Amino acid sequence: MSKVLVAYFSASGVTAGLAQRLAKAVGADLYEIKPEIPYTEADLNWMNDKSRSSIEMKDKKYRPAVSGRVENIAQYEVIYVGFPIWWYVAPTIINTFLETYDLTGKVIVPFATSGGSRMGNTNKELAPSCPGATLKEGQRFKADASEEELKAWAEKV
Repeated sequence: MSKVLVAYFSASGVTAGLAQRLAKAVGADLYEIKPEIPYTEADLNWMNDKSRSSIEMKDKKYRPAVSGRVENIAQYEVIYVGFPIWWYVAPTIINTFLETYDLTGKVIVPFATSGGSRMGNTNKELAPSCPGATLKEGQRFKADASEEELKAWAEKV
């Protein structure tokens, strides 16, 4: 049986709840992707062009530092990567996370939360960050998606 990891970034706690339910549904280990400098409410104000998140998302090369590392990532064959959708894509901290490891031969499965945005160009922007891995098509979920719904989706991917 392959070892599975659910790694997630959650700016406000919404994605954290979804990631916890997914990990339980698929019997996976759980890892929180934490920024070295935590985001404040002001940092997350997407309506302010000068907010930290706005600045980061305008510069696709920007890589916010991640605090901590996954111990022995080599043991995982499948890694679900969760995040809130920012500007129709994954926040650049997800690129930082993926680029930290050699993911050759692994299956990467994105999942996201959003108030209404779809996955947009998420895979296109994540693919260069995980060379050698198989990047599956991601899925956006409502914050209250059930464990059963998550399990059914995971079985399809």
